[in-house]
Amino acid sequence: MPNQEKKGKGLLASVLLWVLAAVIMLAASAYQKRTGPTHELRGTFQLGGEEHRFELIRSGSTDSDAEVRIPDPGGGVRGQLLYKRYPTDDPFAPLPMESVDGELRAHLPAQPSAGKLEYYAVLETPGGPLRVPEEETPIIRFKDPVPLVVLVPHIILMFIAFLVGVRAALGALLRPVGIRGLCWTTLVLLTAGGMILGPIVQKYAFGAYWTGWPFGTDLTDNKTLIMWLAWVGALGVLLRRSCPRDWIGRIAVLLAAVVMLAMYLVPHSMRGSELDYSQLEEGAPAEEENR
Repeated sequence: MPNQEKKGKGLLASVLLWVLAAVIMLAASAYQKRTGPTHELRGTFQLGGEEHRFELIRSGSTDSDAEVRIPDPGGGVRGQLLYKRYPTDDPFAPLPMESVDGELRAHLPAQPSAGKLEYYAVLETPGGPLRVPEEETPIIRFKDPVPLVVLVPHIILMFIAFLVGVRAALGALLRPVGIRGLCWTTLVLLTAGGMILGPIVQKYAFGAYWTGWPFGTDLTDNKTLIMWLAWVGALGVLLRRSCPRDWIGRIAVLLAAVVMLAMYLVPHSMRGSELDYSQLEEGAPAEEENR
């Protein structure tokens, strides 16, 4: 009976740690979804005594024009969308916005892979022109379509790796049972999802397998590399310890998890691939234009 009770308590503790790890993973997922330069720019504008909420897209596909929508405040208000290539000295070009189903809509022209456009809307109101958004100018980046058979496993593996890594850290902190196996699992998942499928996704989307260190400054690639190295280091420490329960190995696991969490808190797609339009105009190959 005492052994059964001990096993029961151990199982309950393990389940609770997995639940806590899942909560942390879901919170990180929600944070990733709501941050970064490709996440929709949310805001409001006031007109006629009413507040109108909008979401402006900041990610588009090279195989179709990008539809921009803002609420139609009615009252005969007309709008136009002004855009230009980014970063260039081009003048802003106007696009008329059409009223459809309570929204003002216009379509930004599709750009080559990693091409960017900056844009904003101007509403002609009885009180004069109204800029939407008032201050910030959204920038939309275009990418080539990525097959779901590659993209979906990449995303799933990265979040499962985060889940298992957090669980390993919680185990190292509170219940150091099986943390060596959890570390192996985390590293395998990071290798498959981040170091193998990640570059394949990058190649489909922007024409290059790797744009992080030492070839570029893409923070997504660099974050993946840093996380992977952190877990390689943690596992190396565990393998050199005769007992994975001692505090040196446990601290190594905790540090790897802290590094991973810090990397997830860096917004996704920061300092990503960007098309150099000046080289494009000079006729450089597409692969050489992205930086």
